[in-house]
Amino acid sequence: MKKLLTALMLLASFSAMAEPQMGKDFDRTAQTINTDTPNKIEVIELFWYGCGHCHSMEAPINAWVKKLPTDVAFKRVPGLPHQAWAPMAKAYYAMETLGVLEKLHTPLFEAIHTKKSLNPTDEKAAINWVTQQSGLDKRKVEEAFGSFATNTSLNRAANIFRSSGATGVPSLIINGQFITSSTMAGNNDAALKTADYIIANIRADKAKAATPAKK
Repeated sequence: MKKLLTALMLLASFSAMAEPQMGKDFDRTAQTINTDTPNKIEVIELFWYGCGHCHSMEAPINAWVKKLPTDVAFKRVPGLPHQAWAPMAKAYYAMETLGVLEKLHTPLFEAIHTKKSLNPTDEKAAINWVTQQSGLDKRKVEEAFGSFATNTSLNRAANIFRSSGATGVPSLIINGQFITSSTMAGNNDAALKTADYIIANIRADKAKAATPAKK
């Protein structure tokens, strides 16, 4: 029994140290995605407010983002594989336009998953919720939901989701070239560790490319 326990502990230790594997823990994106910060390594979280796994990812990813080095840029993009997810994508971009995204991002997750007081596929309910929580005029909120800027952002979000090759959320796109997720890596923490691994390798490749070749 002691030998068995020792063997299991060694196996667990080996598994913990094993590097993430291409084709298993992460993969290349279906297409290369242009980044908004070419001078940095950009990480995108694809998410949906109606997704319970995305709600569970909030705490670990927020802690992870706070520790990111200065050469890494992070942003969220609403997942938009189909129209049923559009109301929450509109809510995200409308809140951003209205300047209340930082204030209402987490409460929106809580309203859906903890309080269970909001249907994430109901756009009218989303408009009412943002209006009530922000204290803004409802007409102003409605305009933000239906604005040209919001629709443009929705189209870009849909293109990013399609180009990434994502099959679900939450997913992490690293530098427009690689994708991992809690499903691929095994869980949320493993996905973030996989992202760290990819970031480190991209950083090393950049440093190597910037080093003049010895004659």
